Amino acid sequence: MKPRIAVLPGDPSGIGPEMTVKLLRRAQNLEAAELLLIADPLVLESGERIAGGGTALDPLRLESLDALRFEPGRPSLLVQNTMAGKPPVLGESNAHSGKASFEAMQLATEAVRRGAVDGIVFAPLNKHSLRLGGLAHEDELRYMQERFDVPGFVCEFNITGSLWTSRVTSHVPLKEVAALITGQAVQDAVHIICGALVSAGVPAPRIAVSGLNPHAGDGGSIGREEIEIIEPAVRALKAQGIDARGPYSPDTVFIGARRGDFDAVVSMYHDQGQIAMKLLGFEQGVTLHGGLPVPVATSASGSAFDIAGKGVANVEGLQKAFELCVRMAGRAG
Repeated sequence: MKPRIAVLPGDPSGIGPEMTVKLLRRAQNLEAAELLLIADPLVLESGERIAGGGTALDPLRLESLDALRFEPGRPSLLVQNTMAGKPPVLGESNAHSGKASFEAMQLATEAVRRGAVDGIVFAPLNKHSLRLGGLAHEDELRYMQERFDVPGFVCEFNITGSLWTSRVTSHVPLKEVAALITGQAVQDAVHIICGALVSAGVPAPRIAVSGLNPHAGDGGSIGREEIEIIEPAVRALKAQGIDARGPYSPDTVFIGARRGDFDAVVSMYHDQGQIAMKLLGFEQGVTLHGGLPVPVATSASGSAFDIAGKGVANVEGLQKAFELCVRMAGRAG
């Protein structure tokens, strides 16, 4: 059987609806999986208008998850009524769009909990809008972790081509990072990306672990976290049979990664990995939420309010996210 994938149009005020329409206009995507699109029809209409001429999506309309069904080569649309009859205001963060994207996420996670879908792909969200719309968590990953009752460590993976990254800390202020770097946290970040790579078809992942400090501490003269925390964690991982290496200097580890020396890099904080990955391939980058019971993927690009409504959004990152989600959901099934 084909995997069943929930597709969310992201923030209605950004480029997400346009990207979603472009994604679903590709016949190969409609053939790859059974697709449950969760959206207010007004958001979908906005996306079709912005995307310009092309095949109308003509989804099969559903009023509830209880009525879920699929037809070959056609997305099913779970109808939301969150826009209150008004088309989205483009190019700005607002509570109306935040509520629409948050409620779509609630419905998608409910579909997973019921066993109705095997994965989720969402177009770019806006975290500020989500919070205005009701999200009380650090980010959508932590919200999903709670919805799926997942204990322990979860993490965003960023993927460009064949290179993956995870990180020990995520959406926290930089001044809090050092206190959060523990041996267990480093091991958790390596374990979670190793398991995901195996699930995606990489049988023996090679994983580089970054240092925290400039030059990976330079022998302790620029900080001792590498000596006291990160290096012992890497030794422990090797003893467990994982091909973990490091700690490497943060300013050079991605040179080896780009060369193909590693399948993944584990960074210590958000921008340490994100800046490198986005320079390596921003428009085709993928973000995968690791540690959840099903694959949840999106493009690495944000809601891009500055180009919302212009019809120029690149869909290739979302395409790669879709392909990865379908592949992982299919392997799990």
